[in-house]
Amino acid sequence: MRIALGLEYDGCGFCGWQSQSNGCGVQDALQTALAAIAGEPVNVITAGRTDTGVHAIGQVVHFDTAATRPESAWIRGVNAHLPAGIAVNWAQPVTDEFHARFSAVERRYVYLLLNRPTRPGLLKGKVGWYHAPLDLAAMQNAALALIGEHDFSAFRSAECQAKTPVKTLHELSIRQNGEMMVFQLRGNAFLHHMVRNLVGSLVYIGKGKHPPAWMAELLARRDRKYAAPTFAPDGLYLTGVGYEARWNLPESAAFPLQFNS
Repeated sequence: MRIALGLEYDGCGFCGWQSQSNGCGVQDALQTALAAIAGEPVNVITAGRTDTGVHAIGQVVHFDTAATRPESAWIRGVNAHLPAGIAVNWAQPVTDEFHARFSAVERRYVYLLLNRPTRPGLLKGKVGWYHAPLDLAAMQNAALALIGEHDFSAFRSAECQAKTPVKTLHELSIRQNGEMMVFQLRGNAFLHHMVRNLVGSLVYIGKGKHPPAWMAELLARRDRKYAAPTFAPDGLYLTGVGYEARWNLPESAAFPLQFNS
């Protein structure tokens, strides 16, 4: 039997999604909890790996098991065995044709950037931070060049294992809610560090280091060395993974209202 799960997690206490020899990955904790309920080893496949410090509200995974358990066991039972920073929100049987990664048709991310002179205290680890004023209109103008299908090599990490740097970005909106800037991104897929590299370059434009037209120049150059440094992981959230309606999977949880208005 194949089961799909919807997860949320706080990335601060883990070394990213991927399983590690010392057991510090989100995947390690989830597989251990699932094995306790299934009574057998469980290998989990994810829709998208997240880095150390990156959070998720709408992560989707699947696993195969010979165990027959009620839905409540895969949710409340597994949650009872998970550390406090990870929670299963839903569980649903799917056919063997479903694949959390390869069946996905889009991914959605939010990056929260606190733009004020002083660093975050209460929101430490939950938001990125930039101390100097940023020009929202310039950043919004620059973001327009990124919409559509492009070679995003300029925003790809050296460790990226994607077969192609060509991805389609359907949305990159930036809005400001008081001291918080909210970057909302939606695309068919994302390269390793792509969102954080895009945010870093948009911040360069916002602080006046480059004009908005610089973003189109970066795309054309297709060379990572010309773009801004990778921005902090703290404010990055995987908010949802999109699938065809035929899979009938639940919607991801809504992003916290105070950051979504």
